[in-house]
Amino acid sequence: MNGLTQLLPAVTFVCLWSTGFIGGRLGTPHADPLTFLWIRFAIAAVLLAGLALAAGSTWPRGKAALHLAVSGLLVHGVYLGGIFIAISLGVSAGLVALIAGLQPLLTGAMSGWLLGVPVRPLQWAGLALGLVGVILVLWEKLASQTGLPPLGIALAFLGLLAITFGTIYQKRYVAPGDLRSAAAWQYAVCTVAYALVVPWLEPMHVEWTGEFIFALAWLVLVLSVGAILLFFTLIQRGSAAGVASLMYLVPPLTALVAWGLFGEHLGPLALLGMAVTAAAVALVNRPARPAPLPAPREA
Repeated sequence: MNGLTQLLPAVTFVCLWSTGFIGGRLGTPHADPLTFLWIRFAIAAVLLAGLALAAGSTWPRGKAALHLAVSGLLVHGVYLGGIFIAISLGVSAGLVALIAGLQPLLTGAMSGWLLGVPVRPLQWAGLALGLVGVILVLWEKLASQTGLPPLGIALAFLGLLAITFGTIYQKRYVAPGDLRSAAAWQYAVCTVAYALVVPWLEPMHVEWTGEFIFALAWLVLVLSVGAILLFFTLIQRGSAAGVASLMYLVPPLTALVAWGLFGEHLGPLALLGMAVTAAAVALVNRPARPAPLPAPREA
């Protein structure tokens, strides 16, 4: 039962997180990407602040507030900004998910240096296997995508770097605390930062269509509130490499959702990639064997 209790939040997080790329695809045709995110951050900050106040949560102060602000700007502000602009420029949701799927390898490479937590050989094998699985899932999409905008690709990679360093930064500097007030503070910081930047970068066009309102509501309630609280919980409980390895499951699930909603092709190669990816995540998150006890010495 304990294993199921630990597994359930991880599975739920992956299922929720994989819908973020689909929400971006639904919403960005009706609003400028950063304006879309600004509205999302503001609503999420208000909702989470209300939950924190109702629960009597303690609020971050001093260095804790500063560290949360830095990690929030990276994980939310820069990562999502890069992803949403890339999608709005014409990079497919599948290809953006593939680029973001490189995070586990990058996190694994950086964890030993920045966190002092070496990645075991079995974990490295799992990380490499996961990359193979992700490429198999999206190979057809990658091969068929022509005329890629260089700026969009560059911004997708910027988002990859941001969420990688943001995850490691939060694991290293942010002590466990109340998740509601922490997330509310991060979204509030991103809202203020976007208020200073977005009016200079975009005309802030929004079409309040039914599709846009649905995408906004989904991204706020399911992603910005539900998935992020789970993400914080997983970071506090697990290693940075282990948490990041869950991201390998996002591109396959994104491909599944896109197949169901938009009729995008999903062939045998993609199905094989999904199986390989699942095996890779199991390898990365496999607990290390305890060191054997020394043999008793003869009297």
